[in-house]
Amino acid sequence: MPNDFDFCFEQVIGHEGGYTTRKSDHGNWTGGKVGKGLLKGTKYGISAASYPTLDIKNLNIQKARSIYYKDYWTASGASLCDPGCSLVVFDAAVNAGNARARKWLQMAVGATPDGVLGPITRQALLKKMLNDDEGFLMEFQAQRTFHHMKIKHMVDEYGLGWSRRLCDVLMVATKRLQGKK
Repeated sequence: MPNDFDFCFEQVIGHEGGYTTRKSDHGNWTGGKVGKGLLKGTKYGISAASYPTLDIKNLNIQKARSIYYKDYWTASGASLCDPGCSLVVFDAAVNAGNARARKWLQMAVGATPDGVLGPITRQALLKKMLNDDEGFLMEFQAQRTFHHMKIKHMVDEYGLGWSRRLCDVLMVATKRLQGKK
């Protein structure tokens, strides 16, 4: 696993909590909706909705790390980004899913947001990483923030916590990016 994955994993896991079975959280249910399926919970950001057959309660940090690398780090496009930029993409993938993270990445580089990391997106990403990675950070987080603002339960129930997370991730990513130069 690349060194930047280790750094990003530590940052993201610091935002994700331990085991929880809050009934009002759709991610805690194996059916992905409140009251649908079994209430198996979430641990380390790994949810029953995404992993309905996984023993969430007994999930250990090593297994979570493996899931993060295989299912989020590579699939989101974070592995293609410069240090710092990789953090915002990875955190978004864990928090909101790979499809959204890839679309925000595409919007941040001026590519069509179709969720596919094909050659056009990869070329645009490479150009952005060479010329304006700070602009990438800002646009990516702006797209992410705008998305969160449109979700009622995000604003009403979780808004301040999510806002703090987005600000923290941007600050850490910016420092990481500046250390690259």
